[in-house]
Amino acid sequence: MIFIKSVWQENSKIKEFPKLSSNKKTDVLIIGGGIAGILCAYFLDQQGVDYILVEARKIGMGITKNTTAKITFQHALIYHKVVKNYGLEFARQYFEANKMALYIYKKLCKNIDCDFEKTPAITYSVCDSKKIEKEILALEKLGCTSQFLSEIPIPIRISGAIKLANQAQFNPLKFIANISQNLNIYEDAFIREIRSNSAFTENFKIRFQKVIIATHFPFMNSHGSYFLKMCQSRSYVVGLKNATLVDGMYVDEAQGGMTFRNYKDLLLIGGGEHRTGKNCGGYDSLINFIKAHYSKSEKRYFWATQDCMTLDDIPYIGQYSKNTPNWLVATGFNKWGMTSAMVAAQILKDLIIGRKSSFSEVFSPSRNILKPQLFVNLGETFVNFLTPTVKRCPHLGCALKWNSQEHSWDCPCHGSRFEPDGKIIDNPAKKDADV
Repeated sequence: MIFIKSVWQENSKIKEFPKLSSNKKTDVLIIGGGIAGILCAYFLDQQGVDYILVEARKIGMGITKNTTAKITFQHALIYHKVVKNYGLEFARQYFEANKMALYIYKKLCKNIDCDFEKTPAITYSVCDSKKIEKEILALEKLGCTSQFLSEIPIPIRISGAIKLANQAQFNPLKFIANISQNLNIYEDAFIREIRSNSAFTENFKIRFQKVIIATHFPFMNSHGSYFLKMCQSRSYVVGLKNATLVDGMYVDEAQGGMTFRNYKDLLLIGGGEHRTGKNCGGYDSLINFIKAHYSKSEKRYFWATQDCMTLDDIPYIGQYSKNTPNWLVATGFNKWGMTSAMVAAQILKDLIIGRKSSFSEVFSPSRNILKPQLFVNLGETFVNFLTPTVKRCPHLGCALKWNSQEHSWDCPCHGSRFEPDGKIIDNPAKKDADV
């Protein structure tokens, strides 16, 4: 049988939580029940903080269910770039934050049935071994030992690869199912507006002292300029039965490259990346690769995911904007949602309880935005504002594009997605589209 959903959904069961049925008041409101929001709730709960988490649908059933769930501080070839752009100390803080995240997962998962296993992370380059060498050198400066590989056990010819031992992978929905059991959560609570210290669903109001917006893409446009600072990228996964398994998690350093990891007796191959709203890549490139190299395998799972991409490959975690001191945000995880979500939970917990975080500057949402990607985002928005069509995104009015592979209406500006009848799938849009 072929499943058009992630393997995690077939191997997990998360309890249902009550719906919001009245107005509420809380010290901390967390909006968004993906892994970032759940981790924030979990650690605030441990601190005895008064909080409520609200999720528009069901927890874990947004972007989190579609991750490939790699827990690693090797985020492609991030470190030599950060050293070059921001300096060694900045890179050290990024490294230490994500190293801490991996450590906390290892500690938590000792007592959780979530298919957690230690495994190496390998980032490879098809055409440029010098990039790999630069990354190894950057990690050495940070006190981290890595290994250069000239060959890897996947059917792709490479120029070189970097290997980090003792990273990890797991089933993210099993993990969420466990840690969410006793949290204060309300489901089917779609927050449509935030004004001052109140958040509003269609029928109810929640008053708060502080709010954490962990909704994948921030939906409040009046502050923070996230619609300029981020775009969204789609990528695809096929789960194969009877395929040669790999030892580790393999990631191409190049945009649009392929990823590989095991889950039990399945080989999960990812790729086909493209900016949301662009008709390129997708499942076709994966299927062609599988036909060429895994012709005897059986395709069992198909799914796609969506990632928020920042201007400099570093997430935005902290104060939502300079003008909103009581609003906090966790977004822009750049395909590394597992460690980034844990980093976010630690930083935001510290900010809420009044403890200084040594990592807050690195991830500050108010850092300089004058990066080349900003002008790419502006150009894409300008073109799609001017595209003549009646099918517009209700977020900021960009022209919607038909996604023929997934049968959805997608926004190439900011990544909102809608069913064929206009029902919202992915934010930052806050309502259905008129299609």
